[in-house]
Amino acid sequence: MPISAVISVSSSASLVPSTLPSVCPTILTPSYNAPVVAPGWTAQLIAQGLTTPRSLRFDDAGALLVVQQGKGIQRLTFDDYGGTCLVVKTSTSVVANTGLTHGIELLSETNTLYASTANDVFAWAYDDSTGTVSGSPQNIVTGMTNADHVSRTLLFSKDPGVGSAQLLVSRGSNANYDAATSDVSSGRSQIRHFDVSSNAASQFPYNFASSGSVVGWGLRNSAGLAEEPTTHALYSVENSLDDITREGTDVHANNPGEELNYHGPLSSVSSPQTRIGGNFGYPTCFALWDTTDFPDLGSLAVGDQFVTNPTSTLDDSYCASTYYPPRLTFQAHMAPLDILFEPDGSAAYVSFHGSWDRPTNIGYKVSQIAFSGGEPVEPSDSTTATQDIFYNADLSVCPGQCFRPVGLAMDTKGRLFVSSDTTGEIYVLQKTTTTGGGNPCRLQKKRRRAA
Repeated sequence: MPISAVISVSSSASLVPSTLPSVCPTILTPSYNAPVVAPGWTAQLIAQGLTTPRSLRFDDAGALLVVQQGKGIQRLTFDDYGGTCLVVKTSTSVVANTGLTHGIELLSETNTLYASTANDVFAWAYDDSTGTVSGSPQNIVTGMTNADHVSRTLLFSKDPGVGSAQLLVSRGSNANYDAATSDVSSGRSQIRHFDVSSNAASQFPYNFASSGSVVGWGLRNSAGLAEEPTTHALYSVENSLDDITREGTDVHANNPGEELNYHGPLSSVSSPQTRIGGNFGYPTCFALWDTTDFPDLGSLAVGDQFVTNPTSTLDDSYCASTYYPPRLTFQAHMAPLDILFEPDGSAAYVSFHGSWDRPTNIGYKVSQIAFSGGEPVEPSDSTTATQDIFYNADLSVCPGQCFRPVGLAMDTKGRLFVSSDTTGEIYVLQKTTTTGGGNPCRLQKKRRRAA
């Protein structure tokens, strides 16, 4: 199927956004019931026919780079008709590598493109004027092969207190429950950062488990990683344990919660407030989401950490005194895969890929979290910190007949781009001048031609 573009407008007259152009030349529709858009937003499908699109990144020329898992990196340029009317102009292959799984990053200062396989991080010389790479890829980090969790998220810190190019790499666990990750030398269930400046080239490739510096560990699978722009504090979103019990009682449908973890600025290692290098509990302690009928609840509240089988030496109080708790906790099994901040730090967006390990589906949506002063507005025990802005109305048809979000990226106009891996699509979302009131509007599935 060719990659092409679409406009889909609000079905509610009171919510038709003022940003929509009068003419949009091409209209596509999803093959399933289109997602719901929250009031104050508009959304359109702008690309189809991609192969398992995962992480997204804009280059300095404004082109969108897309990791196609098991295929490589595709570069999309658009004819921009205003608002959310974007039509794919060119679609070219930048890197053909069937081993690529998830991560992508650019270092503009050196015109270098980075991408990850399950075992390695590679770098290419990149020309954004032509959208091409040159020369052979350089192996930057290696030794990350896992039996499970193959995503390797990449992020460059923009912290001005960090003196050289520091590439952060997140690596998940080897299994649902990976006991060996209680030893930091395992190199799994952690985030590390590596100096990738030219001065460090003699050390390439780094071995993940024995090189770099630990940003955080005890993180089962922190597939989403972002830096808050006003404080440069690092945050990650963690996919927590499946099939959990508490004192022999099955509590897995609603526990443990997924996590938003605060790490602090990379340059604040010596600060009392930093959590850089800290342990966040896995595989010993887990965040409580649902307190209903939870065995031996005691004084535990949402966000507090618990052990599965308390003993006289290993109990919930040990978790509280030993490990860092999440800054926010989300509904179990929603599978957050990416986090992205507004440039002014007023909000963070999280893509929830969706559940598989519970009686009824949950997730399959993009949500926003209000931030102020570099941290979430809501307290750590909140169950209402997320506001859904783009979601599937009927989760019973998921994952087979619905959009399933993964990667997030924002362009210079503040438009939010979202990949859907199972459907091979990319959507664009934009805030409108209309706010509040009314029912959420649904993207129309019917094909229309502009007048």
